[in-house]
Amino acid sequence: MRQAALVTGSSRGIGLAAAEALAREGFAIAVNGPADDAELQAAVARIAALGVPVVAAPFDVTGIAGHDAALARIEDALGPLTTLVNNAGVGVMQRGDLLEVSEASWDRCLAVNSKAMFFLSQAFARRLLARKRPEALFHAIVNVTSSNAVAVAVQRSEYCASKAAAAMVSKALAVRLGPENIAVYDVQPGLIATEMTAPVIDAYRQRAEQGLTLFPRVGQPADMGAIIASLASGRLPYTTGQAISADAGMLVPRF
Repeated sequence: MRQAALVTGSSRGIGLAAAEALAREGFAIAVNGPADDAELQAAVARIAALGVPVVAAPFDVTGIAGHDAALARIEDALGPLTTLVNNAGVGVMQRGDLLEVSEASWDRCLAVNSKAMFFLSQAFARRLLARKRPEALFHAIVNVTSSNAVAVAVQRSEYCASKAAAAMVSKALAVRLGPENIAVYDVQPGLIATEMTAPVIDAYRQRAEQGLTLFPRVGQPADMGAIIASLASGRLPYTTGQAISADAGMLVPRF
């Protein structure tokens, strides 16, 4: 028996780091990203080099009607999934005044960052509950939200709203799935060096060094991957519904 995980948005960044960390734990991996994408194929090759079963899963997480079919294709290739990591996400279309936020940017953030993860989790959970699950295998959903689920970044207000919604979805899933022995976690990254943050990472790094974070550095995707793999492997037993502030203490209240 082997644990198997679908990691959405895993062709690069935090998603790829999570897929690699899970592979090192022995998980079979479904790598998700856009179809016909060179990064997706490169990510699959990196996971394959770690010696675990891996399959490319090129589907759009916002295509809710196709979620069950996508999960079926993955399970046909890898066997029953035990783990879903909802990592796929988008930023705002343009940073700026809240009073100038466009409906298109609002809809895009909510569609990817909260609606898609809700319905993919729903489809995944239904599959788990419809079959007998080996008690020896830990089953979990790990959602990657953001410190902005809690703290306002006023120039990215629609992003903050979408991540706050995703954080609440995580809690609701934990309440519903706890009696079924399926754990749910919410990982809330802070200042992480990824492709999404590349345009502002130097400013983030300077603020971290000036004391915004308790550890005076920005985080790396590998830091998040290690946290996600620990949660998905069940190394925090007797826990569910937790929000993990993966932000170097940025949100610790202090004077």
